[in-house]
Amino acid sequence: MTPAELLEVFHRRIRLPDADAIPGWKEERDGLVHRSYDDGPDGAGFVETPRGLGNDPDAVIADQVAFFRDRGLPFEWKTYAYDEPADLGERLVRAGFSREEPETLILGEVDRILERPSALPSKVRLREADGPEDYHRIGVLTDTLWHNGLDRIVERLAAEARMFPDRLSVFLVEDALKGADGPAVSAAWVRFHPGTGFASLWGGGTLPEWRRQGLYSALLVHRARLAKERGYEFLRVDASEDSRPILQKLGLHGVTITTPYEWTP
Repeated sequence: MTPAELLEVFHRRIRLPDADAIPGWKEERDGLVHRSYDDGPDGAGFVETPRGLGNDPDAVIADQVAFFRDRGLPFEWKTYAYDEPADLGERLVRAGFSREEPETLILGEVDRILERPSALPSKVRLREADGPEDYHRIGVLTDTLWHNGLDRIVERLAAEARMFPDRLSVFLVEDALKGADGPAVSAAWVRFHPGTGFASLWGGGTLPEWRRQGLYSALLVHRARLAKERGYEFLRVDASEDSRPILQKLGLHGVTITTPYEWTP
């Protein structure tokens, strides 16, 4: 499939029905706005508008800010480069949002990934995460790499795995000699979106001293193989500039740019 065809399928199957909303969050439609949020003590929200913003975009933006301000929740407004209006990002900044680093939406067919050979070096072991200790090791890894909060990632992964075990699989790579006594040197997870044909790939961070040894690619192929076994046709990744070239080299396509805008009460 061409990049344009992949994007059309993604828009129709994932964005329009909110098929990738965070499991367990409240989901609402407010006119043209797709909104989800968690009211917990570490709660947050998420907004996107795949159908555009109508005739008065600034009023729609103001309504969402008011909604989350009343709840004291920060939220992210995720934009895609083809969203309407074309100046949506500028309007969000004027409304008090901060623009975060853009990412490339990467899409592709599972079978394209499985055409590529991939092998781990013998000094490491890839396995599925098993219980709180593994989630903690993954949290330490991701917080070291991205400073996204140790407790936050551990709690979210553990809760999601507990509530939706058929929709999430988490993997880690560890030093074969140290095993569970050493750090997780790389980790990644895959979310399955039933009825869409899409599996989405997350994580993929690797400790600097373990990079350029094929760990990222091996985790990617491992998750693609699992997706194939479960009957999924397509893969989706929100890729940083570090991972984008690897994904494209492996046969996936960059189809558009996504940019998150953050609002904090």
